[in-house]
Amino acid sequence: MIILPAIDLKEGCCVRLEQGLMEKDTVYHDDPAAQALIWQEQGGEFLHIVDLDGAFAGVPKNREAIKAIVAAIDIPCELGGGVRDLDTIEAYLALGVDRVILGTVAKENPALVEEACRKFPGRIVVGIDAKDGLVAVRGWADVTEKQATELAREMEGFGVEAIIYTDIARDGMMQGPNIKATKALAEAISIPVIASGGVSSLNDIRNLMEIEASGVTGVITGKAIYSGAIDLRKAVALTKGGL
Repeated sequence: MIILPAIDLKEGCCVRLEQGLMEKDTVYHDDPAAQALIWQEQGGEFLHIVDLDGAFAGVPKNREAIKAIVAAIDIPCELGGGVRDLDTIEAYLALGVDRVILGTVAKENPALVEEACRKFPGRIVVGIDAKDGLVAVRGWADVTEKQATELAREMEGFGVEAIIYTDIARDGMMQGPNIKATKALAEAISIPVIASGGVSSLNDIRNLMEIEASGVTGVITGKAIYSGAIDLRKAVALTKGGL
């Protein structure tokens, strides 16, 4: 299992939200590239970047900050938020982003995901955000009637590289991840699942490691490493068997 430190961008700064609410944000750094380097130096193996403004607007909004991050780091990164067409995917990949995360469009325009997987094999990840097992879209503003496991199976059929699964009721709340729901989703498909939302302690990471055999290959952590609740170096060591 790998640890993916998160950088969530809002108006060019690193922030964290509570339950996806833009008005409940905490600014942690005004230089995202510098923050990305900190996570790399502390052992982060894969950087997870979200353009929050883009997620709500439906178009990219933090291109300069993203460009600076990619130029600063040596580790691979993935990026999501406001990616709604092939041109945007291509532009981000050309910028040096390793994987592009599709979220809302996976539910609203699955044909685009299928085409993107065909055009950019191995470089498309789908983010499934769920509340009570149902898919939420448009920056978590709308909860649909679609089951998360059903959407995950569809995306697997298109050839996506991995699924990022977020329980939005837990995100930014430091209450621990939804192990049961994450395990159920991972067991419903054969592609890797990356857990996200609510990770608040090394014990949470231990709990996720116990379901690694179900297909949970990574965990995204944001607020916990910014606040100091999790020491990123120790988290990485834990996954390597060093703790």
